[in-house]
Amino acid sequence: MAAGNDIYSLKDGTIPAQRQMVVDTGIAIELPRRTYGGVVARSGMASKHGIVVGGGVIDADYTYEIKVILRNHRNTSYELKACDCIAEPIVEKSKNTLCH
Repeated sequence: MAAGNDIYSLKDGTIPAQRQMVVDTGIAIELPRRTYGGVVARSGMASKHGIVVGGGVIDADYTYEIKVILRNHRNTSYELKACDCIAEPIVEKSKNTLCH
């Protein structure tokens, strides 16, 4: 069973060598109270293509489009296609006792 559902790229794009790109996903979610989310890399993209996900936290009150930062660690550009599986979202319980 997968840790999270896959997140897909909304459109084509090129990630230049040694650069990063913010990728639109077209999805928004509402997280339960006292949780937070994150977006993690797909191991295949990292090991095969040198593409990793830049960090970020999805707060429970964030309800806008989720965008994914993809970083290209290779010396060649990477061609991203619409509907490529680019990441997985993870939701965790907050350890912050001040959460509402």
